[in-house]
Amino acid sequence: MMINRLKAALGAVAVGLLAGTSLAHAQNADEDLIKKGEYVARLGDCVACHTSLNGQKYAGGLSIKTPIGTIYSTNITPDPTYGIGTYTFKEFDEAVRHGVRKDGATLYPAMPYPSFARMTQDDMKALYAYFMHGAQPIAQKNHPTDISWPMSMRWPLSIWRSVFAPAPKDFTPAPGTDAEIARGEYLVTGPGHCGACHTPRGFGMQEKALDASGGPDFLGGGGVIDNWIAPSLRNGPVLGLGRWSDEDLFLFLKSGRTDHSAAFGGMADVVGWSTQYFTDADLHAMVKYIKSLPPVPPARGDYSYDASTAQMLGSNNISGNAGAKTYVDQCAICHRNDGGGVARMFPPLAGNPVVVSDNPTSVAHIVVDGGVLPPTNWAPSAVAMPDYKNILSDQQIADVVNFIRSAWGNRAPANTTAADIQKLRLDHTPLPTPGWANATEESATWGLFMPQPYGAGWTFAPQTHAGVDEAQ
Repeated sequence: MMINRLKAALGAVAVGLLAGTSLAHAQNADEDLIKKGEYVARLGDCVACHTSLNGQKYAGGLSIKTPIGTIYSTNITPDPTYGIGTYTFKEFDEAVRHGVRKDGATLYPAMPYPSFARMTQDDMKALYAYFMHGAQPIAQKNHPTDISWPMSMRWPLSIWRSVFAPAPKDFTPAPGTDAEIARGEYLVTGPGHCGACHTPRGFGMQEKALDASGGPDFLGGGGVIDNWIAPSLRNGPVLGLGRWSDEDLFLFLKSGRTDHSAAFGGMADVVGWSTQYFTDADLHAMVKYIKSLPPVPPARGDYSYDASTAQMLGSNNISGNAGAKTYVDQCAICHRNDGGGVARMFPPLAGNPVVVSDNPTSVAHIVVDGGVLPPTNWAPSAVAMPDYKNILSDQQIADVVNFIRSAWGNRAPANTTAADIQKLRLDHTPLPTPGWANATEESATWGLFMPQPYGAGWTFAPQTHAGVDEAQ
């Protein structure tokens, strides 16, 4: 009898140990899945839209101005009342990849579900695990849209979705594609949704191409969005990334600055809260894919530096040249007489793709409103360019913009007028200082690149992340 009891006790202990081991493995697996999901959320930069100024992480409330009115991002924390805490995986997948929320209504395409449609089920399951079990539930009500009837009706969105959004399907690379390029293509066209900004829009506000199979429009440069222009990511020698090395692009995504450029506006937000946290392997994959894209035809001829501008400025032979005078007085101290700037601090103006763009809007906007370069783990100094809207007149800004666009071998149209600058002042939504820049703005100086828009008339406030946990 005692022996039987001892056997039973030992058996129970053994079963308990095995059960405990299995439970530990299951918990570790769940933790690994949640950790992977947190990284997928980084890849998609979910925090950028779903966290408001001074708001709590993923609790929504960010205002997004669209051509039909203002919408507000939603609470995607696991709160069961105001968030997505009651969503099943199927309902979560329907929202992210299909653009259909739990009640069956179509989401506004500010949510880039045409890109997310190619995300893999593995990544989606990890993302779901993170938002259900890794993110903190926040009981914050969702803000209703500020869109007047009849544009507020949702049913036309379902038509838009059926016409312009692809059916969800796990990304599959073309046969024979290099594995690293395939990974880069997935990141760029899927969770990274780069084309949402850098691909031009059609008559229905749809991206003209969702991947390279759509032709030269893909990543060929967006239009004017809130008085910024998202530049081409193709490899043209003047207007694209043709003169950037792989290492240049890697450093830009990792730190927000290179010898050629520096991030500001929405792109500063992307670097500060998303790409700087990507693994080096993923960044190299993105770079390899982007650098594999040919220029958009017809490519403008290569850039050739002209030293005569530097000689003119150095000799102070600027009589009668109003733009050159303003440049010497206000700009040369950082960007230098040779237009070369200071590497990884003050970006060059000579040959800069943003400066020589056919449209001067971005250059004028940065002069009017300034910009802030975010600190990152790899470049911890915060750098800002002051705004000149209260320092220079409309005519002075127009003159210096025209000078910059035609100096040092830049061959962009120098036709900006004072009326253009006045319109910019009146029509645009100023870019407020992001929360992470407040402590350093007074002693900072410069930065230059692009924002995170979604089409003509769309505005994404750059103060997204003030108040977000410091661990990021």
